Amino acid sequence: MYQPKDSSQSPRFCGVRTFMRLEQIKTTDDVDFVIVGVPFDTAASNRTGQRYGPQHIRNFSVLLRPYNPDMDIDIFAYCSGVDYGDIDVIPGNALRTYDRIVEELRPLLKKDIVPILMGGDHSITLGHLRAFYERFGPIALVHFDSHSDTWDHYYGEKYMHGTPFRRAVEEGLLDVDHSIQVGMRGPLYSADDIEDARRLGFEVIPMKEVRQMDFSEVMRRIHQRVGDKPVFVSYDIDFVDPAFAPGTGTPEVGGPTSYEALEYVRGLDGLNIVGFDLVEVLPAYDSGEVTALLASAIMYEMITLVALKKKRSQANNLSTTTTS
Repeated sequence: MYQPKDSSQSPRFCGVRTFMRLEQIKTTDDVDFVIVGVPFDTAASNRTGQRYGPQHIRNFSVLLRPYNPDMDIDIFAYCSGVDYGDIDVIPGNALRTYDRIVEELRPLLKKDIVPILMGGDHSITLGHLRAFYERFGPIALVHFDSHSDTWDHYYGEKYMHGTPFRRAVEEGLLDVDHSIQVGMRGPLYSADDIEDARRLGFEVIPMKEVRQMDFSEVMRRIHQRVGDKPVFVSYDIDFVDPAFAPGTGTPEVGGPTSYEALEYVRGLDGLNIVGFDLVEVLPAYDSGEVTALLASAIMYEMITLVALKKKRSQANNLSTTTTS
């Protein structure tokens, strides 16, 4: 069983930085989840530096502790995980980077280990979805973002951080009938920028609609849309209002608070989640490191969902054994 170092016994400033002070080891034995960095940012259209996002998040994650009081669970009493390190991306070459991502994720998914991936710009998610398609076929998507990322191209380029979900639909990687995008907002080039996502098959809840309904209704629509399908969760940090997450490449005002950002992850409990990513953390613009603090907390809630799912599975197995 792999778990973090005890910071009451070993000071947080000691040792090599890993996520949550987990062991840094490439293993598929005795683990339920792995933390994986994907430090690629050369498909970003404006600010760059997201390649340094994984190490920035790791640096602040040392503050995390194993008991989650909001979800009432000691995470590592039910699941085991490691910091798997970073994928060796190819700077400037998105397509070869996607191949590297698929190669690295293949052995993890074969053993039903849940990858929690840190970007990097949002273009990397296409590589993630290609890997999950190999294992599950077309997969459902829950996408939190201020942008739909369904543009056809940037500057004539098809593989950019604003295009991954159009490419994913074109490649047949997604079960769009069970996929949903939440949080879209900000100025656009035309109404088609939102309508294109709907025409591709996604259910879309723009932030204006999110604010007009209560939180429970948003989560009801997500759960209803996804159902029991295997689902991948993609979380762009610019989903959150830049007052709470300034360290990102394309900030948009009018988003959720940091508390709400965590609640949207907690509310996914009960879905059949098989993988996550969190992208677009950009350290150079992270005033006071508040974005890294929030990003690490969001990933902590993702790990918590893995533990809750494992806890239920263990309880069901015990109940079945007792009954028989």
